[in-house]
Amino acid sequence: MATDLRTVAHLLDQLSVAGAVTARRMFGEYALYLDGRMVALVCDNRLFVKPTPAALRLLEHNALAPPYPGAKPHLLIDAALDDQDLMAEVLRAVAAEVPAPKPKAPRKASRG
Repeated sequence: MATDLRTVAHLLDQLSVAGAVTARRMFGEYALYLDGRMVALVCDNRLFVKPTPAALRLLEHNALAPPYPGAKPHLLIDAALDDQDLMAEVLRAVAAEVPAPKPKAPRKASRG
């Protein structure tokens, strides 16, 4: 089941306290980015945060679950989403721990 765009808009609004959170559509679901770093996924209208050491410490009571079949487990966010300050801290911590995106290779000019 694909994620509803209204859910993504709501999550972006809730998480905006963390900074420049953006979403990118991927296979009917969405990846959430903070400062260009992927920090979470939205799958089946549920929020899954990357399980970095800081996120695991900050959200120690949250369950781990795969966001989609075959995926590595992520932190499934439930009531913690209502605590905007905690979620901002979590997303900033995750962004600090994940590697920066690799620069994209320049596109080759097409020959015609």
